[in-house]
Amino acid sequence: MTAVLTTIRTFVGEALDRPSALVKQSATVIGVVFALVMLVVVPELRVTDGPSFWSSLVVIAVATALAALMGRDRAFARYIMIIPAIDIIGVGLFRAGTGGPSSLFASLIILPVVWIASGDGRRFIAYAIAGTSLSLIMPQLLGIITNVSSVDWLRGLFTPIVFGMAAAIINELSRQSRQQIRSIKRLADDKETMLQRTVEYAAQLQDSEAKYRAADRMFRGVWAAVTEQSVIGTDKEGLIDAWNPGASKLLGPTADEAEDRMHIFDFHLADELEAYAKELNYPPGETVLNPGFSALVENARLGKAESREWTYVRSDGSHVPVQLSVTRRVTETGETRGYLFVASDVTQAREVARLKDEFVGLISHELRTPLSSVLGYLELMRDDTEHPLSDEQLQYLSVAERNAHRLLRLVGDLLFTAQVESGKFMLTDAQPVDLGSVVRASAESARPAADAAGITLEVEIPDAPATVRGDSVRLGQAVDNLVSNAIKFSQRGGTVTIALDTEGDRARVTVRDTGLGIAAEELDQLFSRFFRASTATRNAVPGVGLGLTITKAIVTAHSGDMDVESEEGVGTCFTMLLPLARSAG
Repeated sequence: MTAVLTTIRTFVGEALDRPSALVKQSATVIGVVFALVMLVVVPELRVTDGPSFWSSLVVIAVATALAALMGRDRAFARYIMIIPAIDIIGVGLFRAGTGGPSSLFASLIILPVVWIASGDGRRFIAYAIAGTSLSLIMPQLLGIITNVSSVDWLRGLFTPIVFGMAAAIINELSRQSRQQIRSIKRLADDKETMLQRTVEYAAQLQDSEAKYRAADRMFRGVWAAVTEQSVIGTDKEGLIDAWNPGASKLLGPTADEAEDRMHIFDFHLADELEAYAKELNYPPGETVLNPGFSALVENARLGKAESREWTYVRSDGSHVPVQLSVTRRVTETGETRGYLFVASDVTQAREVARLKDEFVGLISHELRTPLSSVLGYLELMRDDTEHPLSDEQLQYLSVAERNAHRLLRLVGDLLFTAQVESGKFMLTDAQPVDLGSVVRASAESARPAADAAGITLEVEIPDAPATVRGDSVRLGQAVDNLVSNAIKFSQRGGTVTIALDTEGDRARVTVRDTGLGIAAEELDQLFSRFFRASTATRNAVPGVGLGLTITKAIVTAHSGDMDVESEEGVGTCFTMLLPLARSAG
């Protein structure tokens, strides 16, 4: 029942909103039927011209049939105004057949005129005037009235003008009504579109909410699972707003005790923070709450990676060394909203490193003495004039001496790296050193090895001197290590280029090769002790992984920096940057 009522309401609503041609034609049909009833009921009313009368009924019937036919197919919509035009002819014939100018039924003309006047466009006003005039002078045109007075002709002119005024009003009202209907339809369409979008948005929001809840659950699970690293989040002033279980395990306080109550620098040594602030010599950053904290986060605030060792202070007052990484927390617009501190306890790592250094030092010392003895006795055997050795024995002796010297150099490298790791290596007697001479000497020493390996060795040294303060022997060792590596990692026919130039207040030594290259993910491990690149192990390049460690230590001791660029299969470029003497002294 509800569906039937809804269908009826929809049909009636559409009929009132945009009535069909048959609905509009029904007004004319009802008017004619009412006139016919009056002709039968009222004796004074009669048919004065039978052919015109019956013709009018036929014409109106044809118009009604066309209205029923055209109303079913929208393709005929543009021709719909033919129907009221036919009605005008039918009404004119009906008037001519029922008394002519004196017919009571002349007012029926208003029905098709209103239909025409409601058309979309001003031209329909003219059509209404022309149709009215045609209908009124129909008796004269058909010859039913021969004695036509001037009043009859004026009636055919004046009445259409009056009807035209009415048609203009109807046309304007119809135009406004159509505009309102179109506006209402647009609003309804917009409303429907907005409703559809709202439904879609609600579905997306529900889906996003489900994903957010899943992500939140996963994040909370990961956050709770991180117990071996301390993860602490702060605002820009260092106030803690995030505290994971690992932080509680490392430092003591719970999340409720730390969040929004404590600052990150409460767990740092004040002296250590102040010393680091002086070391960086940064201007005051975003926070003035604690200058040490400002320096602690300054690199992260500037977008630089920051990872170094610090000392954390536990809630019980004990100290723990940590490897701390500081990163910036940003808003959606990229502005800094705080910082994230991820720390790992390095107590055990420090102890392992200490034991390793002690072991390396012990083994090195234990090896140096017997090696010196071996070399001494080998020399005695070579110089023994009473029992001279044969050529074959001297050859064997040379092999033993060469390998003993190689082993002695390795022991020296081990001792040197142990000194570096323990912080005992430093320059005690720095002197002005001409880097050009150091580079030339290194190139000359390496040239025989390069020629034997089929490697082209190129040297680029400017005429202007590049003087630094330091140890010429150690600097030569650093350059020798880089050149030796470049030759070892280059294939026959390759090129090794040693270049020296200046950049601002620093001298730059570059050693570039066209060799095997190094994988990008291994570059940050190159300067670690005993590290061997995968390209070295795959191609059986000799070495123990100490040369770059020693070179890095030497450059650092000279207040310099090292950089490396490499691509597998293309080559590698090592760069040493050292302060010039005029700016270092």
